[in-house]
Amino acid sequence: MELSNIEKLLIKYENAETSLQEEKVLRNYFNNNNKVPTHLWEYKALFGYFNKSSEEQFTKTIQLKPRRSNWAWLSVAAAIVLTISIYTFRNDDGISDSERREAELAYLETQKAFQLISQNLNKGGNVAIAGLQEFEKAQNKVFKTTK
Repeated sequence: MELSNIEKLLIKYENAETSLQEEKVLRNYFNNNNKVPTHLWEYKALFGYFNKSSEEQFTKTIQLKPRRSNWAWLSVAAAIVLTISIYTFRNDDGISDSERREAELAYLETQKAFQLISQNLNKGGNVAIAGLQEFEKAQNKVFKTTK
Protein backbone atom coordinates (compact mmCIF):
# COMPACT_ATOMS: atom_id res chain seq x y z
CA MET A 1 0.00 0.00 0.00
CA GLU A 2 1.17 3.48 -0.72
CA LEU A 3 2.80 5.43 2.13
CA SER A 4 0.49 8.46 1.74
CA ASN A 5 -2.57 6.23 2.17
CA ILE A 6 -1.06 4.71 5.32
CA GLU A 7 -0.38 8.19 6.74
CA LYS A 8 -3.98 9.25 5.98
CA LEU A 9 -5.25 6.11 7.72
CA LEU A 10 -3.01 6.86 10.71
CA ILE A 11 -4.49 10.36 11.00
CA LYS A 12 -7.99 8.85 10.90
CA TYR A 13 -6.86 6.21 13.46
CA GLU A 14 -5.61 8.89 15.86
CA ASN A 15 -8.96 10.70 15.56
CA ALA A 16 -10.84 7.43 16.16
CA GLU A 17 -12.51 7.60 12.77
CA THR A 18 -11.27 4.37 11.19
CA SER A 19 -13.42 1.37 10.41
CA LEU A 20 -12.48 -2.18 11.37
CA GLN A 21 -11.30 -2.90 7.82
CA GLU A 22 -9.03 0.16 7.81
CA GLU A 23 -7.55 -0.86 11.17
CA LYS A 24 -6.92 -4.33 9.74
CA VAL A 25 -5.05 -2.74 6.81
CA LEU A 26 -2.88 -0.78 9.27
CA ARG A 27 -2.25 -3.88 11.40
CA ASN A 28 -1.21 -5.92 8.36
CA TYR A 29 1.02 -3.13 7.07
CA PHE A 30 2.95 -2.70 10.32
CA ASN A 31 3.13 -6.40 11.23
CA ASN A 32 4.11 -7.78 7.82
CA ASN A 33 6.21 -4.97 6.38
CA ASN A 34 9.85 -4.84 7.45
CA LYS A 35 10.56 -1.65 5.48
CA VAL A 36 8.57 0.80 7.59
CA PRO A 37 9.86 4.39 7.33
CA THR A 38 11.66 5.70 10.42
CA HIS A 39 9.04 8.34 11.24
CA LEU A 40 6.43 5.51 11.58
CA TRP A 41 8.44 3.14 13.81
CA GLU A 42 6.38 4.06 16.87
CA TYR A 43 3.29 2.77 15.07
CA LYS A 44 5.08 -0.47 14.22
CA ALA A 45 5.76 -0.97 17.94
CA LEU A 46 2.15 -0.05 18.80
CA PHE A 47 0.54 -2.45 16.34
CA GLY A 48 3.12 -5.12 17.21
CA TYR A 49 2.07 -4.85 20.85
CA PHE A 50 -1.61 -5.14 19.90
CA ASN A 51 -0.86 -8.25 17.84
CA LYS A 52 1.19 -9.89 20.59
CA SER A 53 -1.30 -9.06 23.37
CA SER A 54 -4.23 -10.46 21.38
CA GLU A 55 -2.46 -13.84 21.28
CA GLU A 56 -1.97 -14.01 25.06
CA GLN A 57 -4.30 -16.18 27.07
CA PHE A 58 -4.71 -16.73 30.77
CA THR A 59 -4.17 -20.42 31.45
CA LYS A 60 -4.05 -20.65 35.23
CA THR A 61 -6.99 -22.12 37.06
CA ILE A 62 -8.65 -19.95 39.62
CA GLN A 63 -9.48 -21.56 42.93
CA LEU A 64 -12.70 -20.17 44.29
CA LYS A 65 -13.44 -20.77 47.94
CA PRO A 66 -16.98 -21.85 48.61
CA ARG A 67 -18.83 -19.22 50.55
CA ARG A 68 -19.96 -20.48 53.91
CA SER A 69 -22.46 -18.58 55.93
CA ASN A 70 -21.61 -17.95 59.54
CA TRP A 71 -25.15 -17.81 60.86
CA ALA A 72 -24.22 -19.83 63.93
CA TRP A 73 -21.50 -17.37 64.95
CA LEU A 74 -23.72 -14.42 64.11
CA SER A 75 -26.51 -15.70 66.34
CA VAL A 76 -24.05 -16.29 69.20
CA ALA A 77 -22.68 -12.76 68.81
CA ALA A 78 -26.19 -11.30 68.76
CA ALA A 79 -27.11 -13.19 71.94
CA ILE A 80 -23.99 -11.89 73.69
CA VAL A 81 -24.69 -8.30 72.63
CA LEU A 82 -28.29 -8.61 73.79
CA THR A 83 -27.27 -10.03 77.17
CA ILE A 84 -24.69 -7.32 77.76
CA SER A 85 -27.12 -4.55 76.77
CA ILE A 86 -29.85 -5.89 79.07
CA TYR A 87 -27.41 -6.16 81.96
CA THR A 88 -25.99 -2.68 81.33
CA PHE A 89 -29.20 -0.78 80.71
CA ARG A 90 -31.50 -2.33 83.28
CA ASN A 91 -33.62 -0.05 85.51
CA ASP A 92 -31.49 -0.43 88.64
CA ASP A 93 -28.54 1.64 87.41
CA GLY A 94 -26.83 1.11 90.78
CA ILE A 95 -28.83 3.88 92.55
CA SER A 96 -29.96 3.30 96.13
CA ASP A 97 -33.59 3.73 97.20
CA SER A 98 -32.88 6.90 99.22
CA GLU A 99 -31.16 8.54 96.22
CA ARG A 100 -34.08 7.55 94.01
CA ARG A 101 -36.58 9.12 96.45
CA GLU A 102 -34.54 12.32 96.62
CA ALA A 103 -34.49 12.51 92.83
CA GLU A 104 -38.26 12.00 92.66
CA LEU A 105 -38.85 14.75 95.26
CA ALA A 106 -36.60 17.12 93.35
CA TYR A 107 -38.54 16.31 90.19
CA LEU A 108 -41.89 17.03 91.90
CA GLU A 109 -40.59 20.33 93.32
CA THR A 110 -39.39 21.35 89.87
CA GLN A 111 -42.80 20.54 88.41
CA LYS A 112 -44.50 22.71 91.07
CA ALA A 113 -42.13 25.61 90.32
CA PHE A 114 -42.84 25.38 86.60
CA GLN A 115 -46.58 25.29 87.26
CA LEU A 116 -46.35 28.44 89.42
CA ILE A 117 -44.38 30.24 86.71
CA SER A 118 -46.95 29.16 84.13
CA GLN A 119 -49.86 30.50 86.20
CA ASN A 120 -48.14 33.86 86.69
CA LEU A 121 -47.38 34.13 83.00
CA ASN A 122 -51.03 33.39 82.19
CA LYS A 123 -52.15 36.17 84.54
CA GLY A 124 -49.75 38.63 82.96
CA GLY A 125 -50.95 37.64 79.51
CA ASN A 126 -54.58 38.16 80.50
CA VAL A 127 -53.77 41.66 81.83
CA ALA A 128 -52.00 42.53 78.58
CA ILE A 129 -54.95 41.28 76.52
CA ALA A 130 -57.37 43.32 78.65
CA GLY A 131 -55.21 46.41 78.06
CA LEU A 132 -55.31 45.81 74.32
CA GLN A 133 -59.09 45.51 74.42
CA GLU A 134 -59.35 48.88 76.22
CA PHE A 135 -57.05 50.42 73.62
CA GLU A 136 -59.21 49.06 70.83
CA LYS A 137 -62.38 50.51 72.42
CA ALA A 138 -60.76 53.91 72.73
CA GLN A 139 -59.54 53.76 69.16
CA ASN A 140 -63.03 52.89 67.95
CA LYS A 141 -64.48 55.89 69.83
CA VAL A 142 -61.89 58.27 68.40
CA PHE A 143 -62.23 57.12 64.84
CA LYS A 144 -65.93 56.31 65.17
CA THR A 145 -65.75 52.90 63.62
CA THR A 146 -68.24 50.18 64.39
CA LYS A 147 -67.80 46.50 64.24
